[in-house]
Amino acid sequence: MKRIIFLAGALILATACTSKDDLKKMLKENPDIITEAIEANPVKFIDALNNAVKAAQEGEGQRREEEEKKALEASFNNPLEAEIRPDESFRGNKDAPITLVEYSDFECPFCARGFNTVTELMKKYDGKIRFVYKHLPLSFHPQAMPASQYYEAIRLQDPKKAWEFHDRIYQDQRKLQNGESFLKSIAKDLKVDMTRLAKDIKSEAVQKRIDQDMAEAAKFGFQGTPGFLLNGIPVKGAYPTSHFDGLIEELKKRGKINL
Repeated sequence: MKRIIFLAGALILATACTSKDDLKKMLKENPDIITEAIEANPVKFIDALNNAVKAAQEGEGQRREEEEKKALEASFNNPLEAEIRPDESFRGNKDAPITLVEYSDFECPFCARGFNTVTELMKKYDGKIRFVYKHLPLSFHPQAMPASQYYEAIRLQDPKKAWEFHDRIYQDQRKLQNGESFLKSIAKDLKVDMTRLAKDIKSEAVQKRIDQDMAEAAKFGFQGTPGFLLNGIPVKGAYPTSHFDGLIEELKKRGKINL
């Protein structure tokens, strides 16, 4: 309440034709003047405060919108470059003009939405898009890191089986609450070499790859999941297919891609 009274007083005093020094002196000598003014005009005070808050929110919204536009324009001119490793596993045409990179968490419900969006994009731009899956397991999702380790360990044996593993998790994500038994059951269904898998899961090579993905995500400012790069343009969050369509159309208009 004291904070509200102080803010209200500041609003009232800001409209008065009084010098800053005079205001300080007035408040020092008469500390109750703000409270008395508010009590005398409570309705006007509430209206003025609400109007000030609304104006501040609108101003903040406009500022954010302008910053987002500037950031988007900058990304079109200077796209971010994800590392595409020599042994990268692509879904789609590896030489496609559109490259979609995702930094994802197997346990994140928003990433399950992202999975559906990616599936739609792969169908819509069939032959014209390639998809790269990278890891950003969040610390508060206990099954995210083990799932990433399983994915990478399976990928060492067979990239196609790794993609199937990826799909199975997002199609039945709730079963991750069963822990490693769910991950093992998928691996067995895919007829993975379980002895080799058990060894590779904890290997330095697997963990290094995941750590590199996480470091790259942090470098690009992805703190939550999912995060995407569409031809280097960052998309933070589980946006619908239409959002990516808009970016692709803008890339076409700017002559960045030819579909």
